[in-house]
Amino acid sequence: MIEAYFTGEKFISTSEEAFSLYEKSRFGEKKDKKIEYSAIEALFLLSIKKLSVFSEKKQLTEESLIKKLRKKDKRIETKLIVYSDLRKRGYIVKTALKYGADFRVYDKGLFPGEEHAKWILFATKEYESISWHEFAAKNRIAHSTKKNLLIAIVDEEGDVSYYEIQWIKP
Repeated sequence: MIEAYFTGEKFISTSEEAFSLYEKSRFGEKKDKKIEYSAIEALFLLSIKKLSVFSEKKQLTEESLIKKLRKKDKRIETKLIVYSDLRKRGYIVKTALKYGADFRVYDKGLFPGEEHAKWILFATKEYESISWHEFAAKNRIAHSTKKNLLIAIVDEEGDVSYYEIQWIKP
C-alpha cells in the first residue's frame, strides 16, 4: 500500500510503490524524489485500496477526504465517477486546469510527456445544463489546444455517457 501525505494542497509520496505505479500506469507526477498526486488521483487510488492518505499523522478515510476536498471543489464526486470510469477502461487521465477543463484524456497506450492528450473533458450531471455560449467556449478551448472535446454526462445511477465533439471543415 502506498502512503501519501496530504498537505492541504498536494498529495505526496516517496515510497517505492508510488514510483513503481507511476512507471506502470502513470498515476501522479514525478517531481524531484517524490510522486505528487492530484486530488482526483489520490481519491481514486484510495477508493481502490492502493493508497493510504495521512494528514498531520492521522489517516484519512475516503469519506473524510471527500468532505475536505468538496470545500474547494463542489463537483469532486462527479469528477471522481468519470475519472474512475475512464481509468477502469484503460485510459490515462490527468487534470486540465490550465486548459480550463476538468481532464486531459490520453488514448490507450499513450503516456503524458511522450504524447499529447487526444481529448479535453468536461464532466457534468445529467440534470445540469449549459448554455450554447458555454458549449461553444468549451469547443473553442478544445480546438485551440488541438484536442477533441469530450463531454461526460453522469446519470442518477452513476453511469457515464460520453459525447465526442470535433470540428469539421465543410
